[in-house]
Amino acid sequence: MHTDLIIVGAGMVGSTLALALKDAGLTIKLIDAGPLQSQPFDERGAFEPRVSALSVASQRILQRVGAWAGIVERRASPYVDMRVWDGSGTGQIHFSAASVHAEVLGHIVENRVVQDALLDALNRAGSIELIGEARLERLHRDDTGWRLTLADGQVLHTALLVAADGAHSAVRRLAGCETREWDYLHQAIVTSVRCADTHQRTAWQRFTDNGPLAFLPLQRDTDDHWCSIVWSTTESEAQRLMALDDEGFRQALGRAFEYRLGEVIAVDPRLCIPLRQRHAKRYVQPGLALIGDAAHTIHPLAGQGVNLGLLDAAVLAEVLVAAVARGVGPGDLRVLSRFERRRMPQNLAMMAAMEGFERLFQADALPLRWLRNAGLKGVQAMPQARALFVRQALGLTGDLPALARP
Repeated sequence: MHTDLIIVGAGMVGSTLALALKDAGLTIKLIDAGPLQSQPFDERGAFEPRVSALSVASQRILQRVGAWAGIVERRASPYVDMRVWDGSGTGQIHFSAASVHAEVLGHIVENRVVQDALLDALNRAGSIELIGEARLERLHRDDTGWRLTLADGQVLHTALLVAADGAHSAVRRLAGCETREWDYLHQAIVTSVRCADTHQRTAWQRFTDNGPLAFLPLQRDTDDHWCSIVWSTTESEAQRLMALDDEGFRQALGRAFEYRLGEVIAVDPRLCIPLRQRHAKRYVQPGLALIGDAAHTIHPLAGQGVNLGLLDAAVLAEVLVAAVARGVGPGDLRVLSRFERRRMPQNLAMMAAMEGFERLFQADALPLRWLRNAGLKGVQAMPQARALFVRQALGLTGDLPALARP
């Protein structure tokens, strides 16, 4: 069964790539280990613990592939301001969408909401074959592409194989792609909480002695007291916090957040996620491309992971559409290398910036504490510098693919 393109992994990034290429004249299969069916959405139901801070660039991409309307119909929480401060000093900074004449800085959206909206769009497309509950067991490359053997014995063949199957990518492992990776020795606690005060459509982030704590605004009906939290801390502290009952955790969380939104009055079930940075040494081989978390994982410090992945998908779609128009095969290494040259520098730059911030705010040395506080105060006093950070948060800098442009 020969196909022009097989995408392994029907998460947010893989599904976006498939939709971006639905009219490119390629035969496409999208396979995933889980069931490929959207779930009925309960607008009054509890929030999913895993959320993404979707940038304006990501919003444009999802609009262009036909998924944004389905996201908004379910639940999306816009934010217009961001406030960051150092819990060990007096430095703080305020970013505003209004400073660059934008309507929003982005939207906080539950990952399940994005995924279901994409699945609905895929089912409407009709031109993409969806293969759910399909686990990849073996890979073999030949002169014409890649041969995939699934757990049920089915064998597929494709000119181009795209790995969009996450941080623990089976495609990356079976294809022998090398990575550079290191453990942050931190874990992230994620959940949803209700606060006494409204979130003010603001993303809040405090740098504590053990790691950053973010309160991200959530909206359910007219209730704007809910926030998604991402609390990055040491492994031992994370385990201590996870062992607390809800009352103990609410109190610990309120203290750590300096009660900026009043008392934490309710907390949903918590998840604890180990943090590890990973980057593939190459994104491409002949007939193979890695995108999203299969190519790079990043500290959740600024919520940029899924935005980088969606830009990967948009750029890869752009170079493949151009190749098809020229009559060049999608698995041609020269074509795929164009994608790598455009995305790898931007991903590495963002990863380096997040790594630098993480290390700076973890530093205990007094000179470094003074430096970071002085830096926050200095940027706050410079409107042009703050505007540059805002444009970065919007995802509107660098080499933008056509899907992310106005």
